[in-house]
Amino acid sequence: MDLKDIYKPIKKELGRVEDLYRESLGRVNTRPMSRISRLLLETPGKRLRPALVILSAKAGAGGEFPLAGDRLIKVASSIELIHTASLIHDDVIDHACFRHDKPTVNSRFGQDVSIALGDYLYSIAFNLIATCGNIDVLDCISTAAKEMCKGELMQVCERDNISLLKKRYFLILKKKTASLFAASCQAGAMLSNCRRPIQLSLKKYGLNFGIAFQIADDYMDLIGERQDLGKTPGQDISVGEITLPLLNLLESVNEDERGNLKRLLKVRDKDCLKNIKARLLNSDAIAETKRMASFYLDSGKEGLSTLPNSDYRDSLFDLADFVLKKSFYS
Repeated sequence: MDLKDIYKPIKKELGRVEDLYRESLGRVNTRPMSRISRLLLETPGKRLRPALVILSAKAGAGGEFPLAGDRLIKVASSIELIHTASLIHDDVIDHACFRHDKPTVNSRFGQDVSIALGDYLYSIAFNLIATCGNIDVLDCISTAAKEMCKGELMQVCERDNISLLKKRYFLILKKKTASLFAASCQAGAMLSNCRRPIQLSLKKYGLNFGIAFQIADDYMDLIGERQDLGKTPGQDISVGEITLPLLNLLESVNEDERGNLKRLLKVRDKDCLKNIKARLLNSDAIAETKRMASFYLDSGKEGLSTLPNSDYRDSLFDLADFVLKKSFYS
């Protein structure tokens, strides 16, 4: 099953999200901004986060969504704007040149423009949320944005720390990536006015989904090919970030080999990724990485059993399976 099939129950709503997202990017109608907007719209991504907002709202309400849909569309669009802003800033920090097989904003327009653009998209996003008049949703999403920034700062500070603990890795991951997934599901549930236990179940699903999603992304950065990733592989290694597959690899080898790996990760010569990839493919680290991603997805799906039966709940289950199969079994 592909994303088109999974998104089928919310196709109409996602279309409205896309319209508002495009409208938001076009609010500054100047020639430079138009060029940047076109670049962003050429690389739409999977739209996972707005899909989770809508699916959670409808699944939480058992398919019946009693509130005006405009607020739901605004919140879903705002979360995609926040995600876009974070990617633009990430690409500056990582000196990335490609994303979704297209040049990044910083490679085309420079770091100054990229930083200012990311800030601008954050401001549009929070303005959209404010117009919904729901202080709880605003608090939910603003808290997630704060955690994202905190996680990014922690990650940058831990670069080149080859002795990074798994506990620290997961703390960074939860803040930097999983917090926005959790907020997407929780905000959607809030808008549906579903019971508090259901809101918490959906938040838990989003958090665990986000953890597994980032584990899979870290894995693909080491194993994937340029044409599949749409970006240069080995980007984490190139900036000195130690991710779960590497931590699992370091744990799976003897002391001498661990020393060799650490020296390889410190030097980071042109053959570093090739050597790391070869070692990964001949180790137990990949199986352990898959196991941990599966564990978090299963933990997230457990809470969905408390939701009423609906096509939207089924799509949440299918989305979790999609992440696992797309990365580890494609």
